[in-house]
Amino acid sequence: MRIFMLSWEFPPRIIGGISRHVEGLSQALAKVGNEVHVITLDFPNTAPYEYLDGYHIHRVPVEVPSPTFHTWVLLFNNAFERKIGDISRKFGKPDIIHSHDWLTVPAGIASKHLLRTPMVMTFHSTERMRSSGSTAPESVMVHSLEWWGAFESTYVITVSKFMKSHVVPTFNLPSNKVRTIYNAIDLSKFDQSIDKGDVRKRWGVGVDEKLVTTVGRLTWQKGFDNLIKAFPTVLKEKPNSRLMIIGDGYMRLELENLTHTLGIRDKVIFTGFVNDTELLANMKAADLMVIPSRFEPFGMVALEGMASGVPVVVSGIEGLSEIVEQGVDGLYVNQNDVNDISQVVIKALSDDSLRERLASNAKERVKQFSWDAISRKTLTTYQGVIEDVKFE
Repeated sequence: MRIFMLSWEFPPRIIGGISRHVEGLSQALAKVGNEVHVITLDFPNTAPYEYLDGYHIHRVPVEVPSPTFHTWVLLFNNAFERKIGDISRKFGKPDIIHSHDWLTVPAGIASKHLLRTPMVMTFHSTERMRSSGSTAPESVMVHSLEWWGAFESTYVITVSKFMKSHVVPTFNLPSNKVRTIYNAIDLSKFDQSIDKGDVRKRWGVGVDEKLVTTVGRLTWQKGFDNLIKAFPTVLKEKPNSRLMIIGDGYMRLELENLTHTLGIRDKVIFTGFVNDTELLANMKAADLMVIPSRFEPFGMVALEGMASGVPVVVSGIEGLSEIVEQGVDGLYVNQNDVNDISQVVIKALSDDSLRERLASNAKERVKQFSWDAISRKTLTTYQGVIEDVKFE
């Protein structure tokens, strides 16, 4: 099967979870004999074309400057359309076009009609979730593009049951048009050993200190402000604790200022963006990972923490609760309750046997989220699309 995979982000451009999702899915689909072409944006110091791990990567430059992000998105979709035409002439017409989130919807739809090829779309999130129902013009435009993509797709894929429960009524879709296929991770990447002492030393963390990590874009949705507000109480009970915040985003300065205001700046490490190797090492070096998200359609970072062998504490919200079972392979917190966050963290840091049990159970749980299993479900969806759609 020839598959055109459309994504605005792809390694080394890593903005959120879509990048790793598309990478893992493409590699798994190629491994079982499919011809996969990833169409994505260019990135400094990367080749415009690569054949990697059995699949093709086409990086597209955007040659026209744009005044806003949303204008830029529409411009790069035009560039995607031209590239898709070039790829089709060189390699042949695709059997399926797979668009990820709203950012590639215009190119996906145009290619569907031009090439007479069926389209599917994966929702990793929605604008109404991200913006809390904002009626700003940009949000309305994004929501409309999402509706258009859902309408034009033969099947819609959501990364969690929670996402399906949101997407169906939001876009007035028949339930049988929507398939839930979970995110996954490459478990083999987490088998490597690290020198925890060396990793901690690089960040100035002592061997006797308890290291709490959290990972993600520094945005309001991720709830890092509540974790920081909870940490002074944690330090009263566990003064030898440190907090490492891995990632970058528009809230970084605000979060750093919050640590100064609370008088805990010397106890909080902001790493900024780190590459995959550093990310894995930092996670494995931790005693506990906390994911205090206010909103999480799935929560890839929870899987990564569990696969790293680190006990996890997560918000007990939809999406995350589909991955982590309370008291079995992780602990829940109320994402809006700073006191609850501090007390659960203190409980976990105070009980070595609890952390060991949670981490051990989590290592077994994540085996259900392998790319091999997820790619098989995706192929079944593709096959259903091809059988259901016949262009005249």
